[in-house]
Amino acid sequence: MKPFAYVRAAGLPEAIAAHGARPGSRYLGGGTNLVDLMKLGVEAPDTVVDLTGLPLGSVEETPGGGLRIGSGVRNSDLALHPLVRARYPALSQALLAGASAQLRNVATTGGNLLQRTRCPYFQDVGTPCNKREPGTGCGARDGVHRDHAVLGHSAQCIATHPSDMAVALAALDAAVELQGPNGARTVPAASFHRLPGEHPERDTVVEPGEIVTAVMLPPEGAGLPSRYRKARDRASYAFALASVAAVLDVADGRVRHVALAFGGLAHRPWRATAAEERLLGQAPTEGAVREAVEAELDRAEPLRDNAFKVPLARNLACDVLNSLVLGVGP
Repeated sequence: MKPFAYVRAAGLPEAIAAHGARPGSRYLGGGTNLVDLMKLGVEAPDTVVDLTGLPLGSVEETPGGGLRIGSGVRNSDLALHPLVRARYPALSQALLAGASAQLRNVATTGGNLLQRTRCPYFQDVGTPCNKREPGTGCGARDGVHRDHAVLGHSAQCIATHPSDMAVALAALDAAVELQGPNGARTVPAASFHRLPGEHPERDTVVEPGEIVTAVMLPPEGAGLPSRYRKARDRASYAFALASVAAVLDVADGRVRHVALAFGGLAHRPWRATAAEERLLGQAPTEGAVREAVEAELDRAEPLRDNAFKVPLARNLACDVLNSLVLGVGP
């Protein structure tokens, strides 16, 4: 392992200064992704800035009934928080669908958002990967890509983002708070992650040296019916082949609010705006739901071995939305 400097920051200014916006610096939360990548040789930071001592581990109620979730809150604590379970059930369900109980006890909210793809070509330094080493090519495109993207991919990268939590946050209209060398700013969760384009090495819109300090859940969505479901190869401890987070509010037989996001299909959580536009103001019949979801997935460009993801995602989304209409299910 390459030697590196270790800094345990006592405050945000110290952490930001220690990172220095240098390419070789990395922030450490729970370490469930960064440490693994260091062991594989994918990451070789010269400085690791430990954020676990910062006061970022609380869940606070905001005016109107929303929540501010500190980036240091552990995934297991967040999933079981009574206000999260009561007001934003899709987030709790998504967190409990991710990883194992042991990993959820260590992983943090900020780290979950910033985890990198589990593409085997990215994790193997002996294979080409434009995300790991720009300009070397994408080994997955002509290789093994059953688990890879069907939406929003590019010639440079077909990887998918692995987070379950991020999919729920996209559907819940959450926002991400950042603090960095140039001050504080807030980014919508649905646009926090990037599509690969010509620069797949950039997973998010986070600028060098910025720290994710919190996630904001809006009061407007508190208490609305929401759900998260995930299709995977194993019953637990497996990344999504496809997943769906949905929020649906029906009044007087018409859709008053709808939000739909897919996971496992793209380089980022995929907010299904075409489906939402078709459903808003309509009667949520099974036929209308199916037509809306199909309109969204018409954008898909499956590869040689992953076309099965399109009907899988369609059926999953229809099932989740219809169950919300009927008010049944977990």
